[in-house]
This record gives sequence, C-alpha cells and structure tokens, in this order.
Amino acid sequence: QVNLVDSGGGSVETGGSLRLSCRAPGYHYRLYSMAWFRAVPGKAREGVAIIGPDGKTLYADSVKGRFTISQDDAKDKLFLQMNSLKPEDSATYYCAAGRNVSPYAGLTIPGNMDYWGKGILVTISS
Repeated sequence: QVNLVDSGGGSVETGGSLRLSCRAPGYHYRLYSMAWFRAVPGKAREGVAIIGPDGKTLYADSVKGRFTISQDDAKDKLFLQMNSLKPEDSATYYCAAGRNVSPYAGLTIPGNMDYWGKGILVTISS
C-alpha cells in the first residue's frame, strides 16, 4: 500500500507559476513510476508528466517546456513545477504511483497506475 498525500495548488493568473507536491513515505521508489494527472468535469483523466524509477521523464505535449516533474533526493516526495500557466491548465491534479509500470504506459493509460492522491484544485484565471 502506498499512501499519497498531494498538496499545493490554488489560483493564479495566466502566466503565473505553481508548484504541486506529493508525499509518498516509505514506498519502494525502485519499483514505481510516479506521475501527475489532471481531470476536468466531462473529460477523461489526462496524464501530465511521469518519472520512472530510473529518472526518465515523459510529458504530455500540452505541457512540454512549461512543466517539470521531479523528486527529492530521498525519493519520497514528488513535485510538479508549473510555469507559464494557461486557463486550459485549470483542473484537479492528482499524483499517482504505478508499480512496475513504464513511463509511457503509465502516462498514457491512467488505469495502469495503482495508487492515487486525493487531488488538488488548480485554477488559472485569464
């Protein structure tokens, strides 16, 4: 069992920045890919960024160059630095962990992820 506690988020204006955090104490980082997803009402949950056990990262095309996923040295915290935010980035963001899931499989198929945070609301005003 992996307990994910996500935090951060809030409301900023277009062009602003936010940083999301996710604590995952005690999980075996060598076994898990860690990711951020987002969801808006009426749309499927979308993979935003993922980092594999080897540190390989993948990003959705819509956030490349603006968002950065990272972990702390102890690898029990996951971050998503979001810059140059746009109104279409507004969503509920979730951190997720997938055991033995490749970054591509995890980012593209949310069902491959095993554990989820409760979600953080991010609102970007125009």
